[in-house]
Amino acid sequence: MEVYFDNSATTKVYDEAIDIMVKTMREDYGNPSSLHLKGLDAEHIVKDSAGIIAKALKCMPEEIVFTSGGTESNNMAIVGTLLAKKRKGKHIVVSSVEHASVSAVMQFLIKEGCEVTYIPSDENGIVSPDAFADAVREDTVLVSCMHINNEIGSVMPLEEISRRVKAKNPGVYFHVDAIQSFGKIPVVPKQIGCDLLSVSGHKIHGPKGSGFLYVKKDLLLRPIIYGGGQQKNMRSGTENVPAIAGLGVAVNKTFTDFETKIDHIRDIRNRLCRELTKIEDVYSNTDIINGAPHIASISFVGVRAEVMLHALEDKGIYVSSGSACSSNKNKESAVLHAIGLDKKRIESTLRFSFGEDNTEEEVDYAINTISELLPMLRHYVRG
Repeated sequence: MEVYFDNSATTKVYDEAIDIMVKTMREDYGNPSSLHLKGLDAEHIVKDSAGIIAKALKCMPEEIVFTSGGTESNNMAIVGTLLAKKRKGKHIVVSSVEHASVSAVMQFLIKEGCEVTYIPSDENGIVSPDAFADAVREDTVLVSCMHINNEIGSVMPLEEISRRVKAKNPGVYFHVDAIQSFGKIPVVPKQIGCDLLSVSGHKIHGPKGSGFLYVKKDLLLRPIIYGGGQQKNMRSGTENVPAIAGLGVAVNKTFTDFETKIDHIRDIRNRLCRELTKIEDVYSNTDIINGAPHIASISFVGVRAEVMLHALEDKGIYVSSGSACSSNKNKESAVLHAIGLDKKRIESTLRFSFGEDNTEEEVDYAINTISELLPMLRHYVRG
């Protein structure tokens, strides 16, 4: 039996998305910038996908800039803001539990002379709106905060952060990394109060190498890629029309029967957490009441995470030991440190992340397998 519980790392692409991508490559292969019919057909595909995304976000299609994924979207939002507002200041406020595609950019900008203030989280992985507001200064140009933490599933109070920050300095841009939240909980930029919002296609059953950045209308943002001036000069380069087509289909399908899908995902996540934490020295690091519906962070004290991961892999169960986007696999999780876990808990933590195709049968198989494996692995380690 094969069980894939690593949907926060990537998802299986919808068949419908694959079909439209193949059709686009075979039939609608024109350059969207070309003036002939083939180019116009490709341009229509790009516009149609922008319209689908705009409907999901309750925004305007012209506020969508297609990118190669979440990392580029985050880089475009952050670096583009600093380039656009460099005369007003070089101060950024960011949470301490961000994904590497944000935290690594901050390290780059510090070397370039920017000042970054990091806001710590509490024991649940939540950052304080008061702390964000207190950190904002006259020379602050950007506040950046993820929507859902990719490791433990904590949901940040974005609306309150935006309200407090904007009240103190209305000129500050508010950027949201919604890579783990889009398609899992409601994401509406106007409701959140954000100016920039990043999304990745392969987290919602779209193709890898697809994504977008929501840019609030009339927002001053400098591009970080220059060339032919595509996408209203915001991102030069010929658009990846097949990936954009697949992304549009994935968004449309993701939000069809949305509540039913999310209820199912939450139910099976809760079932796994509830049953596994009945085992001695097994702990959930996820708030299953207030957290995201699709992520469960679980510590199996007494067995290192990579040992348990590979033992499960041998049984056909695929999970993660943390963020799949980090090249330094041996580095301990900053997020788990931030929420106050001790070394034994951190070293034994796995992330289970669920999708709409996962079943109760798969969850029960994982529970039974772990119940059998854990005593043997602990005995082996002690021996």
